[in-house]
Amino acid sequence: MARYELIMPKMGESVAEATIIKWVKNIGEKIDADENVLEIATDKVDSEVPSPVSGTLMETFFGENDVVQVGATIAIIETEVAESTSTATEPESPVKIDEPQSEELPDLELVNATLGRTESTNAPIKSSGIRFYSPLVRNIAESENISAAELDSIQGTGSEGRVTKQDILAYVQQRAGGNTSAPAKQAEPVKQAIEQKSAAVTSTKATPAVASTIEIKAPAVSVGGADEIIEMDRMRKLIADHMVMSKHVSPHVTSFVEADVTNIVQWREKVKKSFEKREGDKITFTPIFIEAVAKAIKDLPMVNVSVDGTKIIIRKNINIGMATALPSGNLIVPVIKNADQMNLVGLTKSVNDLANRARNNKLQPDEIQGGTFTLTNVGSFGNVMGTPIINQPQVAILAVGAIKKKPAVIETEFGDVIAIRHMMFLSLSYDHRVVDGSLGGMFVRKVADYLESFDPNRDI
Repeated sequence: MARYELIMPKMGESVAEATIIKWVKNIGEKIDADENVLEIATDKVDSEVPSPVSGTLMETFFGENDVVQVGATIAIIETEVAESTSTATEPESPVKIDEPQSEELPDLELVNATLGRTESTNAPIKSSGIRFYSPLVRNIAESENISAAELDSIQGTGSEGRVTKQDILAYVQQRAGGNTSAPAKQAEPVKQAIEQKSAAVTSTKATPAVASTIEIKAPAVSVGGADEIIEMDRMRKLIADHMVMSKHVSPHVTSFVEADVTNIVQWREKVKKSFEKREGDKITFTPIFIEAVAKAIKDLPMVNVSVDGTKIIIRKNINIGMATALPSGNLIVPVIKNADQMNLVGLTKSVNDLANRARNNKLQPDEIQGGTFTLTNVGSFGNVMGTPIINQPQVAILAVGAIKKKPAVIETEFGDVIAIRHMMFLSLSYDHRVVDGSLGGMFVRKVADYLESFDPNRDI
């Protein structure tokens, strides 16, 4: 007999940890080679971890909802064949992407780092020994201002003494009743930032001003007898956290431009059948929009940046994320890497491939990482315009609206005429810390100019 150490596999260059969603096999069960042992979730992508060897699951080191670092031993499998070493190296391709749940979107560690928190809610809180807490327990602890030391002191009733949801809620109730000592309230980064900004502005005025000390809290919600209560799924919770964080971190400004895309509509109508027959893919408007965005970024690279404190990081790669609605109603943003280096055929194939695999939960972890700018098509839902929320840590996001036929004034050499044209609104939301109205306005106008100057006789 030999003991095989099953480790948390590396699922992408930028993925450092994963959450255990479910153990498919229980301790004592037989496992065949390549049979799935557990299900894990990374940022936005869920996967299954197979066993490279046949044997019996003897021991597991983590429970469901635990966050585990890549390379950590997660289980011991006892094999029937003696081996020269008890520790196995990581297999070359240990993860199978097989109908994942795709319930996770934003990176909570990145969210918390951006907010300036001192503890990452996506990292396991450890005591002097090794004690892990589920994301739900950590979120409750954070919302109730329970420190790591105080959390360590809670008696857990879960497996191996782990703190369950019921344990921490009972502790919160006891503490509210004065049975335990409450920790000192931790600093609130967002509130501090607002107060500092307010103080900085008012200090220039002649009359003294007091910084706002209003604490932002969600209102209490009453529930009626006819109401139905459903729990957010994991992906929706993360989307909610990410959106609230983005609005707190970045002062949002949105600029609008209306573009005449008649040439694009007529060109696509002319070539779509021959293109699909030749390439085996349908050509949509999205790759054309991405092409125009990539060109505009080359002209105005300061919208392709990120903010780190008082430092501006200028991204040299143009990686454009495209917001994609999932059948569940949630949202995921696959990224087209180096979009400026692709022609229209390459963009079309990338857009179709990523969109199809996103809707079928087949994306790989690296395919939703590294975006520097995001495009969202609100027109696909019949909306003429939108005010999208910035996908942190980016500083701008472009929404394209529905293409509508409208009467428009056209200037000709014989004078102005009114004609029916295909018109579309573009709306750019941007981070006013680093993108001023002039740059934001010029950028969205530049994208519109590229769309309006599209060559209707273009070959593809």
